[in-house]
Amino acid sequence: MALPPGISFDADYKVLLPDRFNVAVPFIDRHIGEGRGARLAIRTIHGENVTYAQLAERVNRAGNALLALGLKPGDRLMMVVKDCPAFFYLFWGAIKAGIVPVPPNTLLRGPDYAYMFEDSGCGLVVYSAEFAVEIDAALLITPVKALTVDRFLAELDKASPQLEARLAAPTDDCFWLYSSGSTGRPKGAVHLQRDMVVTSELYGVRVLNVGESDVSYSAAKLFFAYGLGNAMTFPLWTGSTAILDDRRPTPDLTFENIEKFKPTLYFGVPTLYAAQLAALDALGDRGAPRKFPSLRACVSAGEALPADLFRRWKEKTGTVILDGIGSTECLHIFIGNRLDDFRPGTSGKPVPGYEVKVVDDRLQPVKKGESGALWIRSESAAKYYWNKPDKTAETMVDGWLNTGDTYRQDEDGYFIYEGRSDDMLKVGGIWCSPVEIESCLIGHPAVLEAAVVGQADGEDLIKPKAHVVLKQAGSGSDALTAELMTLCKKTLAPYKYPRWIEYVAELPKTATGKIQRFKLRA
Repeated sequence: MALPPGISFDADYKVLLPDRFNVAVPFIDRHIGEGRGARLAIRTIHGENVTYAQLAERVNRAGNALLALGLKPGDRLMMVVKDCPAFFYLFWGAIKAGIVPVPPNTLLRGPDYAYMFEDSGCGLVVYSAEFAVEIDAALLITPVKALTVDRFLAELDKASPQLEARLAAPTDDCFWLYSSGSTGRPKGAVHLQRDMVVTSELYGVRVLNVGESDVSYSAAKLFFAYGLGNAMTFPLWTGSTAILDDRRPTPDLTFENIEKFKPTLYFGVPTLYAAQLAALDALGDRGAPRKFPSLRACVSAGEALPADLFRRWKEKTGTVILDGIGSTECLHIFIGNRLDDFRPGTSGKPVPGYEVKVVDDRLQPVKKGESGALWIRSESAAKYYWNKPDKTAETMVDGWLNTGDTYRQDEDGYFIYEGRSDDMLKVGGIWCSPVEIESCLIGHPAVLEAAVVGQADGEDLIKPKAHVVLKQAGSGSDALTAELMTLCKKTLAPYKYPRWIEYVAELPKTATGKIQRFKLRA
């Protein structure tokens, strides 16, 4: 499909945009003028179908409703919303009206949301009823005007179906995504009007070859930068269809969705692919290769995909998994494998338009085969972190972004992940801070100290492991372990709980008292 009018890319994959535009126009409005109004934009597992014409009208109504609720251009809209059509209405309605949507992780706890409400200075919170307990708890800490998605949808009928797009520069603020920080406090990555155009064209179209006939199903949710591209921006950029499922993705549900909706593209994360394979293996003789004839490609991101998972998935399903690495700051995958160029156990090669370098401690490029810090430069990179000038200056230098990952490049040009440059853990594709888990454990009356590091499970995927020093030596037990795990599950987002707890007499520390986590990882 041709690029939208007024948008092009030069020979170096740099995007050329009008001086003044609104990104909702090429993603939403243009499909009506190009004759795709009757095509399905969204299908849900609940039987709700939304055409491009319906989507355009509801986006307009949503923008007008947000303005009527008192939001002004530049204000932030916090949307704690499950994967459903209303997410699209709110997100694009806000952008078209000049309001900045901020969709956070929907798996967090009340204090996390309270921090984000205060940090963002949001003027309105719209949330799915399923998250009411945590949102209510957050509102007690940080009072903000709030209403449920159902109440907001009731406002749509009152709103005009006509909305003139508020024009902006391509480099003006457009939306935020919160990314976890090393202290556990999330950082608001500020994305620009142009960013979704860049990722949708350079990775969605030019790497995955997404086209009008594709049907995309993403197990990764919309609040992920990864899921946002998979299930929303790539389909809308190409006039194709997205499948939405608001449930927690389990192997059985994902298989059911693939067989029922027959997607051509499936997006998962290594943890889920491992669970899916375990489910197929558990069938025994009935676990003969299970074919998904509709799929032309599977994609993985969020954490490195072990080569063995690639091999076993191909044996079981007949399809390949294209692994890649992306980030909240860069909005989607910037190094990836392709159907015509992939190597299991690697992240692939740079996406067109993305500059990549691996550097040493002095920020000098290392030779192929040597490990170093991965830095990238692209037009989809976030402009800055909201309210975090020091972190911005540390991470974003002269147009380059420090990914925080350690990589090496082999002689054939494929990039191989070797771990985080700091102590952050990526669990199920989501960053979490060991400090946050440690703080929770230390809150138990029996615990004196705790240190958390990553450990590979049976599928070679990283999960939190806690090393715990008890106040009363020798009192560790299975009962206490279960108690500590339950405490973490109840206090933190559930995916953050330690999968293993080891009781130790003391933790390795520097002379100044800093825990030496590298010794625990050894």
